[in-house]
Amino acid sequence: MSFLKGLPPDAGLLRIFQSFPKTAQPLIEYHEVLMRGESPFTTGERELIAAYVSGLNACGYCHGVHTETAVALGIGPQLMTELLDNPNTARIDDRLRPVLAFVRKLTLNPSKIVQADADAVFAAGWDDRALYDAVSVCALFNFMNRLVNGLGIEAAEAYRKFAAQRLAEGGYAQLIGFITATPQLLTE
Repeated sequence: MSFLKGLPPDAGLLRIFQSFPKTAQPLIEYHEVLMRGESPFTTGERELIAAYVSGLNACGYCHGVHTETAVALGIGPQLMTELLDNPNTARIDDRLRPVLAFVRKLTLNPSKIVQADADAVFAAGWDDRALYDAVSVCALFNFMNRLVNGLGIEAAEAYRKFAAQRLAEGGYAQLIGFITATPQLLTE
């Protein structure tokens, strides 16, 4: 239920973005560049990071949408449950393990990040760009989780699946067109 008085209680994220287009458009453009542009990480791995951060933050909307998006982009469907249950035993590529440990710590204890955390990422074969992208995805989704939870945005499972498929197939840039769409189009 949206907390905003000027919108219907069931207003979703795109409807809220439509109400605030001057800040929403650059935010969506940033999503597109970060999540779909060049990166050492695949699009599925970036969606996995987004979903993991959102799960750590208990943001049901973002966790649901980005878990489904990661699955649509080739990430195993049980991986997110395994990561949240016990990241040490989750069946994840060994190269991703220190990256996910880094974003976990950055999300839950940001003041505790030290050089050794970054060194573990580098020791797994990642470069400066990978660390930058991991931190950027983590930061973006910590921001988005606060925005979504702070505004009371929720979505049914059917909508989360629909939104995830739309993101997997068309990326984030397509959402800019929805900002100027009529409210009815935002749920189609």
